[in-house]
Amino acid sequence: MTVSLPNVADKEVKNAVMVQHWSDLVFIHWRYPAEIVQNLLPQGVEVEQFDGSAWVGLIPFHMNDLGFPLVHPLPYVGSFPEVNVRTYVRYGQYSGVWFFSLDINKILPTVTARTVYEIPYCYGNVSHNKTGNFVTTNVTRKWPKTSASSTIVIETDEPTDGDLERFLTARWGLIAKSKRNKFLWAQVHHPPWQLHSARLLHLDDSLVTAAGLPEPEGTPHVMYSEGVPVRIGWPKKI
Repeated sequence: MTVSLPNVADKEVKNAVMVQHWSDLVFIHWRYPAEIVQNLLPQGVEVEQFDGSAWVGLIPFHMNDLGFPLVHPLPYVGSFPEVNVRTYVRYGQYSGVWFFSLDINKILPTVTARTVYEIPYCYGNVSHNKTGNFVTTNVTRKWPKTSASSTIVIETDEPTDGDLERFLTARWGLIAKSKRNKFLWAQVHHPPWQLHSARLLHLDDSLVTAAGLPEPEGTPHVMYSEGVPVRIGWPKKI
């Protein structure tokens, strides 16, 4: 399936279950043959394509001000770096992000996400820092017992926008599976992205292959954003 998404915020989440702020995001994406990504998805979930390819992202950022609408940030878990590996999918009429892994340095949300939903959070040493125009990320996964790590250095550049940029970032929901093997969709709302192109100065990564994907090939598409405030809606069965 090929889709093109607008770079505008979707309907506002009026009754949010969580609020948060995503900061200093780096978007690194590679093309993949759609059938390779599709083979890693459960039945009923269909990978979306742009320009004849599926796209897999390695996305480091800093989660800030995490909490509930009237109580945020939460103690201990209100702020942490995260690096996720993801693709873009559709289940019926619902489109969203599908996560292969999410590495953070907080054990409580890792266990909670894996217990309540089948969202593959992983625990380990994770750092993500911006100095001037340079962003550096380091990951060493400790749990579950999958040896995986990543070191990323990028330099930010000029503003950018286009159909591919919107396809990779204008995502107003996430799709996941519950422990009862039901699929869930949670709406995500934030202002439109202010994106910048970026140069990948260094990458030594095994998070993508740890997800079951082959080694990425070709030059990745790299972007940066200072971030957005985010509201997450209540998950619903789809």
